[in-house]
Amino acid sequence: MAGRALVDSSYFIDRLRAGSDPLEELAGHSDDWELLTCGVVQVEVLRGMKHKKAHQRVTEYMGCMLYVPTLNAVWERAAALAWSLDRLGRSMQVTKLLIASCALESDAAVLTFDSDFLNVPNLRILRMLG
Repeated sequence: MAGRALVDSSYFIDRLRAGSDPLEELAGHSDDWELLTCGVVQVEVLRGMKHKKAHQRVTEYMGCMLYVPTLNAVWERAAALAWSLDRLGRSMQVTKLLIASCALESDAAVLTFDSDFLNVPNLRILRMLG
């Protein structure tokens, strides 16, 4: 097992815009990686799905991923992270803070194309699985 990766919404969006199937790409790595999702990622991805069949397919796939719940520890970590990043002049959107906190709480990297995550101390970033 190579590790754990929380798949950020930017990964899904980028792959879809590039004409690739993110679900097939992720499935090709599922023997080596534990793939995680969280509520924020699910909302961001699913709200943008234009076609009902695609929406249903992504919903079912995400249902098979490990789900990171946003318990109090995640919210507290996000609040502390927001405060410390703000002091450094590196503010982030709440949604990204929650995604980063979910990954940190789960000891997972974030599979993302969003450079904002580079501001989060101790967060491992992946651009691809492999």
